Amino acid sequence: MFRSIGNAVVRHPVWTIVAWLIAAVAIVATAPSLPSNSDESSFLPKSYESIKAAQVQERAFPSAFTPSAIALYQRTDGGKLTAADRKDVARITSELGKKKIDEVQKVVPGQPSSDGRYALTLVQMDSKNAGQPKQADAAKVLRDDVKQLAKGTNLDVKLGGSAAQALDQQDSSKRGEALIGIGTFLIILVTLLIIFRAPILAFLPLITIGLVSAIANGLIAYATKLFGLQANSSISSILIVVLFGVGTDYFLFLMFRYRERLRLGDEPKQAMINAVDRVGEAIASAAGAVIIAFLALVLSTLGFLKQMGPALAIAVTVTLIAGLTLIPAVVSLIGPKVFWPSKSWQREPENARFAALGRGVRNRPALTAGLSGLILVALSLGTFGYNATFDLASGSMPKTKESMVVQDEMQKAYSAGAAAPTDVYLSSTDGKPIDTTVFDAYTKKLGAVDGVANARLSQASKDGTTADFTVTLKYEASTDKAIETVGRVRDVAHADAPDGTEALVGGMSSIFKDIDTAVNHDYRTVFPVAAALIMLILGLLLRSVVAPLYLMASVGLGFGATLGATVWIFQEGQGHSGLMFMLPVIMYLFVVAIGTDYNILMIARLREEAREGREPREAAGMALRHAGPTVAAAGFILAATFATMMLAGNALLTEMGFAVSFGIAVAAFVMAMFFTPSLTALIGHAAWWPGHADRAKETPAAPVPVSGGDQDTALHDPAGRRS
Repeated sequence: MFRSIGNAVVRHPVWTIVAWLIAAVAIVATAPSLPSNSDESSFLPKSYESIKAAQVQERAFPSAFTPSAIALYQRTDGGKLTAADRKDVARITSELGKKKIDEVQKVVPGQPSSDGRYALTLVQMDSKNAGQPKQADAAKVLRDDVKQLAKGTNLDVKLGGSAAQALDQQDSSKRGEALIGIGTFLIILVTLLIIFRAPILAFLPLITIGLVSAIANGLIAYATKLFGLQANSSISSILIVVLFGVGTDYFLFLMFRYRERLRLGDEPKQAMINAVDRVGEAIASAAGAVIIAFLALVLSTLGFLKQMGPALAIAVTVTLIAGLTLIPAVVSLIGPKVFWPSKSWQREPENARFAALGRGVRNRPALTAGLSGLILVALSLGTFGYNATFDLASGSMPKTKESMVVQDEMQKAYSAGAAAPTDVYLSSTDGKPIDTTVFDAYTKKLGAVDGVANARLSQASKDGTTADFTVTLKYEASTDKAIETVGRVRDVAHADAPDGTEALVGGMSSIFKDIDTAVNHDYRTVFPVAAALIMLILGLLLRSVVAPLYLMASVGLGFGATLGATVWIFQEGQGHSGLMFMLPVIMYLFVVAIGTDYNILMIARLREEAREGREPREAAGMALRHAGPTVAAAGFILAATFATMMLAGNALLTEMGFAVSFGIAVAAFVMAMFFTPSLTALIGHAAWWPGHADRAKETPAAPVPVSGGDQDTALHDPAGRRS
């Protein structure tokens, strides 16, 4: 099949390129826009308690006041607010309400802080549009207006709350995307220039992947709209890295083999056909593993991950098709001039370092496997200290952003949970009004829960069938203590609900509690499904039952080592309270799926060497000698491109950038180069059971004498050539 694909695109390169250009123009011109949603509650299905509670609120208290934006006032000198200051706050609040800003429904004064140094203005927006870009736009207008109204006073005013967080997250995301894009571009360009010393080859993948990126983004927008998926601004940053990182990987897989075929004397067009034929199956299998792992995210209960999975799967699919069609077509059109001005492509280097590494694996496979395995196990010990955090807003932007400053100052000035109180909705199950005499006792029981600052009856519905109890926690909504406390609040609210009533607990801490439950569900569902499907692909590629088992075990060790190292760096080293809650899921998919690429490339080359008549240890050594440079170059570029995410300046992308780049480095430089080939050498022919995929297809010829630096190859290459 891959030879047929190679033949078709190499014989008709112009038509292949034209087809890609037409597809790009058509898809980009007609694709819908892709809105972003930063509302955490939208990530959860309706079956969770926090979402049911929100539905009760909308039904029983449609005009209930839930602030989407909070203006926080304090004196510029940091002192207590004077009577004149409080008068200015009242004036600003009144004038802000008269402006009739789009999305703003109500503007009311908030409670002053107990120390008299802070005052609030609370702004309610349309709850149906929570997390949508239009509310971020409203927050921008509010922020400008409230600062303008405070001019000439002794007040310093800042805007926070969910709408302001969405605005700051949007701005931070744009800056992060720009930095990631520039960093990725420069890393790929400089690295390819160093590897090939050819400017055309350095720019070629950037240009072609730019075209692929436009098509992928258009298709993702179509899929998001068609299937009603959630969009999130963080996906754009991840998508840039995936497209350019994975695309460059496949480009390198192909170009290293193309150059190898030219050195063996193939005519240029035939060299590309042979390259696609030889490496096409490995590229397709590697991409298949990534695509299936990403698609496993549709089993997630979180809307964020449900959307990320198909989006990234689409991106990799388009990249795969480009790797097998567009790039071969362009390169075959240019021919060997693609390597200009370098002439090093005409002769094979000795690859002394990789030859030495290959000899080490061949001669001491047990020692190599033991040492590399020990490193992975040692790093994996850090996973026992893993802790999750759930504040997606503060994780998505720097702490210096205005909305984050407001959040921090409110935690100091008020009860930490005052900015996002918990609501307990008590509803009648028989449709009759609830007996109001039970409210005091119920309120006391809620207020007595460990971790609760106070509880009060806020309001009752007009028909008396639902009551809203506001419970203020002692802790900020996204902290572990708040999530533990809301669990206790739920237990008391459910157990002590009066006869004939049902209690539901809502609010941000309740949402985070449910997200925690959903993530744990995903660990039990997504991980095994992705692993099983990747093993199936490996089994089909290698025609073996044994090899996929230890390959996945090695990748699992790589995941553990990556998570452990991330815990030690960020939790132990930098003192973070925990890692972002979705990090292990994302890391698992990137490290396991993309890390499997290098295992696939190495094991496929090892099988190819074995088919030339080499014994398992010799085949492992030669595979490392010939595939080692490809894995090293691809692993370095992909790890470095993911590391650019650390430039974004927020916790989520910094942790993700480090974790994924470290995981890919482990996959390329520990697993693929040492652990996998040495294990395969140790297991021998049994690694390919029940098939015989490593057996020679024909009786090899006698060794052909060579001189100089090629002696090592001749001694271990019965066919007397490099394949």
